[in-house]
Amino acid sequence: MLSEKLVEEFNEQIKHEFFSANYYLSMAAYCKDQNLDGFANFFIVQAEEERFHAMKFFNFLDEMGSRVVITGYDDPRTDFESMSDVFAAGLEHEQFVTKRIHHLMDIAMDEKSYPAISFLNWFVDEQVEEEATMTDLLEKLKLINNNPNGLFMLDKELSTRTFVSEEA
Repeated sequence: MLSEKLVEEFNEQIKHEFFSANYYLSMAAYCKDQNLDGFANFFIVQAEEERFHAMKFFNFLDEMGSRVVITGYDDPRTDFESMSDVFAAGLEHEQFVTKRIHHLMDIAMDEKSYPAISFLNWFVDEQVEEEATMTDLLEKLKLINNNPNGLFMLDKELSTRTFVSEEA
């Protein structure tokens, strides 16, 4: 059984995960508007991953006999200056999510909630990957420096990304 505090915080995380999905869809829409379908595909897949993460929290709470409470979230940012700006925003957002996961882990550890600690370990590892992916792509965009040929090549590379369920 989870404490009331953990249940509340996990429900809050579900909200953040669904917000993340919407934020990445907003980024995909910006990319589509820029005729960069590969970049849009990257963010659509990213949105699918975030929904998957939200449902992992949903299912964990349910398995622990806790009530899931779905709440609303703010509208995501919709305008960006460039592809570098999009990925800088994506990295900043992933850093926020990492802080949230660490916050949840701190509570779980303080409460010695071993099921929650075990569950959250997957997310700790996932956030390392998420930040590394955003950082890598942001660095590539800095190298490209808005060169159309470089953008075209990276767009083509990102068009091949697909969603794969990351079961623990």
